[in-house]
Amino acid sequence: MNFSRDSFTLNVGGVRYSFSQEVIKDFPLRRVSKLHGCSSEQDVLEVCDDYDQERNEYFFDRHSEAFGFILMYVKYGKLRFVPQMCELSFYNEMIYWGLERSQLEYCCQRRLDERMSDTYTYMSDESKPDESCNLNDEQQHQEPEEKKWLERMRMTFEEPTSSLAAQILAVVSIIFVIVSMVVLFASTLPDWKTAENRSVEEHRIIEAICIGWFTAECIVRFIVSKDKCEFVKRPLNIIDLLAITPYYVSVFMTIFTGENPQLQRAGVTLRVLRMMRIFWVIKLARHFIGLQTLGLTLKRCYREMVMLLVFICVAMAIFGALSQLLEHGLDLEAKNEDYSSIPAACWWVIISMTTVGYGDMYPISVPGRILGGVCVVSGIVLLALPITFIYHSFVQCYHELKFKSARYGRSLSNEFLN
Repeated sequence: MNFSRDSFTLNVGGVRYSFSQEVIKDFPLRRVSKLHGCSSEQDVLEVCDDYDQERNEYFFDRHSEAFGFILMYVKYGKLRFVPQMCELSFYNEMIYWGLERSQLEYCCQRRLDERMSDTYTYMSDESKPDESCNLNDEQQHQEPEEKKWLERMRMTFEEPTSSLAAQILAVVSIIFVIVSMVVLFASTLPDWKTAENRSVEEHRIIEAICIGWFTAECIVRFIVSKDKCEFVKRPLNIIDLLAITPYYVSVFMTIFTGENPQLQRAGVTLRVLRMMRIFWVIKLARHFIGLQTLGLTLKRCYREMVMLLVFICVAMAIFGALSQLLEHGLDLEAKNEDYSSIPAACWWVIISMTTVGYGDMYPISVPGRILGGVCVVSGIVLLALPITFIYHSFVQCYHELKFKSARYGRSLSNEFLN
């Protein structure tokens, strides 16, 4: 660097800025302050893109408008995004000049978090096919035929829109789920119970066929999965196991305890296990974006869900205690026995806050009715606050899953045309 001059000139994207040596030495931007410590041409070129020694001018091939906003932060202490500029692009400029995410204003931090979460999901979804597309023909020929077959099988069972075979398999699986649910619901009808002696064998055959299909599907998906431990930890796979296991447990218990219900000490347990087949409905989440969006939203918004639960619990404690005091606790001539305890009053609070109002219990005193009105209005406000965040997360999750489905749909179209 030329220390004989009193000023330095920074040329950022064609816009020139002049600073004194003292300012450059203690400049808040790390990349700019490094210029003062450069002692050779190589050191200078590691900091900037080019420089003019005669004019003591240093060139940076960066976004000039973004650098102007960064200089405003240096001067005024507030850093915001450039209008009409991608948040990630501005964040890259920040990193280049030595700034951190925490130096952004809070509103801009939230925008950056949402954009980074959105982009990370898209990029992670696209990274797998991109990696396979980047392989050259020689590497593809070197890949064992067994691995290719396992990968095709895994995509067929895990991604219903990845191929024509995967869609056919998904339709068959949906049919089995619907049939099993119809049989489960029909078995609780009075007419079904009357004709149980005549139709019990048909019921068992249908149930065994459905369970056999679900078991075979689960075993094949486990065999072709890349990571067996990760496969076991997935929520949908755990639900599959919970839906299949009760059938085999009930079969073994029936074998060991006998068919006569009077002799079965575990008769109630068997009925509970059989009713757990209702979890098969959740298997439809593999084939419908709506159910997948709901699950992904609940996973991402667990903090907001906990916050909503805390709001409700606090309101239940406050309004439950006050309503019990006003309706029953005071020495009144006509006590409202429905509010004999705070837990009983909490039931009234929860149905009032959610504006359900079954009508099984209600306040009869004037103070109690005023409290009831305050409870209803408070419930509307408290429930609306976290739902806004949950709604935005739901929309984002839906677009992410729709993007992923469309990407596999394009591959399905190519396969169909070929």
